[in-house]
Amino acid sequence: MSLDSITTSIDDAVSGFFEPVSEKVAKYVFYSVTVNDTELPLIVAWLVIAGLVFSAWFGLIQIRKFKLALDVVRGKYDEKDAPGEVSHFQALTAAVSGTVGLGNIAGVAVAVTIGGPGATFWMILCGLLGMASKFVEVTLGVKYRETHEDGTVSGGPMYYLPRGLAERFGSAGAKFGKVLAIAASVMILLFGLFGGNLYQTNQSYAQISSTFGGEDGFLASSAGAVLFGLVVSALVGLVLLGGIRSIASVTSKLVPAMAIMYILACLVVILSNVSAVPDAVQDIIKGAFQPEGVVGGVIGALIQGFKRAAFSNEAGLGSAPIAHSAVKTNKPASEGLVALLEPFIDTVVICTMTALTIIIANPASWGEARESGEVVGVVITSDAFGTVLPWFPKLLTIAVLLFAFSTILTWGYYGLKAWTYLFGRSKVSETVFKAIWSAFVVLGSLMSLGSLIDLGDSALFLLSVFNIIGLYLLAPIVKRELDKFLDYVRERKARAAVGSGEAEDVASAKTL
Repeated sequence: MSLDSITTSIDDAVSGFFEPVSEKVAKYVFYSVTVNDTELPLIVAWLVIAGLVFSAWFGLIQIRKFKLALDVVRGKYDEKDAPGEVSHFQALTAAVSGTVGLGNIAGVAVAVTIGGPGATFWMILCGLLGMASKFVEVTLGVKYRETHEDGTVSGGPMYYLPRGLAERFGSAGAKFGKVLAIAASVMILLFGLFGGNLYQTNQSYAQISSTFGGEDGFLASSAGAVLFGLVVSALVGLVLLGGIRSIASVTSKLVPAMAIMYILACLVVILSNVSAVPDAVQDIIKGAFQPEGVVGGVIGALIQGFKRAAFSNEAGLGSAPIAHSAVKTNKPASEGLVALLEPFIDTVVICTMTALTIIIANPASWGEARESGEVVGVVITSDAFGTVLPWFPKLLTIAVLLFAFSTILTWGYYGLKAWTYLFGRSKVSETVFKAIWSAFVVLGSLMSLGSLIDLGDSALFLLSVFNIIGLYLLAPIVKRELDKFLDYVRERKARAAVGSGEAEDVASAKTL
């Protein structure tokens, strides 16, 4: 029996197992009600409402405190000897590496294919609302994090849900929080597996096999898929062994570089077709409210926009607080403000750039996919780049591989924290998880995209149910933490002003 026939059998077995599972799970998770003759999944409305509520509760903090968030990232309000493992900037890049990934490249392609150009408008809106949700959950993540004897830190919904609810509601709150924490940990593991691991490998493999060799090349074979998966698996395993410091060290260099490279590539395509930009913007706005050829009309475009934005920026899921909890600070709300920048970078900037690139370039594969209804991801984005310069898909391949690798690393760290919460922090437990996580990377190149999207979305939205319940109940604590940090900022500014005045008096005296 040849290697190709063996890997083909593995391919068939993996797809045969997961596809029926994904269909059944998605059917229950995305239970829908009819709105204007369109099916609206209640779980999507749950995330949208949370973003609206937190935006109102904190007075549009994503707009009012945007500049302050930038100041905190730059280290303007750093505290000496604060507990934690990484800087504000490193925590942001580690978390962004978990959100800025193939959801921004392949996920956007899926959104504008199924939901039309108008889905872009709803993605942007979801990103703006998600900034408030991200602020709330990360503030809680830092406040209720656990610092271990070796100096490492653990945080996330598995810590702030039981501790925060116990603080507010006593023993009854502690019990309820424990239930939510266990459920959230399980969902983090599942979404991490399907969305943060297998999906990333799947789409990076799709891009590299499409770019190098095409359908008839070695990489397109099952053997090529397994080989690709093994290489990525080995690299992931090596970095995971170093923990959050190793991951932050890699992502703090990798994320800014790959984001800048990708944005510049998008700009080249957009500027090469600059005359088409006004029409593209018009298509996005018109398509958001008067979509043509989209199943479900306006609601259909909205659903696709919000689903793909939620998959991409993860606001309200409780995943980002795991990375942010390692930050060096005594002021939880300071990192909450840093975190609200994530959905802006991820969705408002990068997802929009991808959508504009596809809409303006209008590759043939996009039109074909919209007509057939086939779920096609990264290949459409790649073809959009290829309309400008034939070698652009190779540049995209580099970006895709970097995005995928950083996302797998960060979600490996998230998954590890959920795993150790459920099964303990022993060396054996951690090693078992890292081995399982690295091994599963290989399966991603063998599965179908549709199954991975269904399974990833199902786990993602279930996670949001457990996490957001806790966010609503703990929002008053976040408000107090925000007030404390704003008082601290005012004190720092007052001291700086006094110091500046004293310096001016000394200089004036010297002149006299």
